[in-house]
Amino acid sequence: MTSAQVEHEHDGKEAVEGGEGYQRGLGARQIQMIAIGGAIGTGLFLGAGKGISKAGPSLILAYAVAGFVIFLIMRALGELLMYRPVSGSFSEYAREFIGPFAGFVTGWTYWLFWVVTGITEVTAAAAYMTYWFDIPQWVSALIFTLVLYGANLISVKLFGELEFWFSMVKVTAIIGMILICAGILTVGFSDAGDTASVSHLWNEGGFFPHGVGSTLMTLQMVMFAFLAVELVGVTAGESKDPRTVLPRAINTVPWRIAVFYIGALIMILSVVPWTSFHAGASPFVVAFEKMGLPAGAGIVNFVVLTAALSSCNSGMYSTGRMLRDLALNSQGPQFFTKLTRSGTPLVGTTFSAALMLVGVWINYQWPGKAFDYVVSFATISGMWAWIVILVCQIRYRAKSDRGELPKSEFRAPGAPYASWFALAFIGMVIVLMGIDKDARVSLYCAPLWGLILAVAYLVLKRRNPEAAAFRRR
Repeated sequence: MTSAQVEHEHDGKEAVEGGEGYQRGLGARQIQMIAIGGAIGTGLFLGAGKGISKAGPSLILAYAVAGFVIFLIMRALGELLMYRPVSGSFSEYAREFIGPFAGFVTGWTYWLFWVVTGITEVTAAAAYMTYWFDIPQWVSALIFTLVLYGANLISVKLFGELEFWFSMVKVTAIIGMILICAGILTVGFSDAGDTASVSHLWNEGGFFPHGVGSTLMTLQMVMFAFLAVELVGVTAGESKDPRTVLPRAINTVPWRIAVFYIGALIMILSVVPWTSFHAGASPFVVAFEKMGLPAGAGIVNFVVLTAALSSCNSGMYSTGRMLRDLALNSQGPQFFTKLTRSGTPLVGTTFSAALMLVGVWINYQWPGKAFDYVVSFATISGMWAWIVILVCQIRYRAKSDRGELPKSEFRAPGAPYASWFALAFIGMVIVLMGIDKDARVSLYCAPLWGLILAVAYLVLKRRNPEAAAFRRR
């Protein structure tokens, strides 16, 4: 069957609805901003301060190398999406190219990733609100969760609009910072005007002030900053024109990373020496303070609030789709298949939102190490999705080259060697996580979660043999 035949098979209904009953309500404008927003989060606005203090200006190189690997991952995902654009794509591709158990693990792991991420982000958003208002954090957390839950149930178009404006705030903030820094470097205004210089990138102890080893150790936090960039793949089943829109969104990954990460860091570190930054402080806030712009703290607080709400919004969206995908494949409770009239997964989204609220309450009541371990696990579970994408692309390419499957219209460059390189890079990052005592906690829960899923799958397979069968949708 050719790709044209595959596309023709789904003509008609898919013009209005996705292949699994979803409505194709996400347009090009929204998909582009979802793709942009997925690569920009609190990892940049807050977490980069720790990276700068550890690696100095060489953090720029770390973002560049990691960004190249992220592009390879996204092109691998793009090849799979053009072969078969389906919602819940990661677990669906895992079932087809690795096996039903891999699909089961991927679906439930990615669901857990977004539930935990949603809990942490809505908790953080509530904390950010105390900057302006003296209100209990649980009140803000409850309001944010209910508003985002309602928006996700109304329609996928409303989710897309919210994500569009959340991403717009983040993009505007970064571009504004870059322009201000460029003005300081060329015109010399503000308190930092007399000392601002590109030479800060190599004069303050060199480009690698703490050695190459310290730069390598930052790769783990750099990769974590890119988590959720793959979310654009989950939107495939609800994009109005996925075969046109998704490749365009994926091809913008290099310039997004070049501008929003590399460009922003070059500008900030040129205006303010890297020695002025430290862990726990946003580099944007520190830069504004050094420039003599005290309003910058409030601005950055608003931006990180937006970033947190954007992440929670994405969590609401993806968890419902993942649960429904599992249910459609007999790997989850069948009541998760229920859709609203507007084509949103009612039960799955409701169940996930309820867990997020419970998690927020637990976090407030017992903010101990146990919860920290679960949060840390979110990082390794997010990277699992990248590993699955790459393995599936390698196997798909081999089958398509043999003529067993139609060739994708959007082939990943350099594959399969580029995908093997990306897998090796992720493997190196995981090893670095094990070496770093602050990061290795991320690895502790993975074996336990894997054991729970293995036992659950064996029980499920015994009760329902269809759970171990792949059915193309």
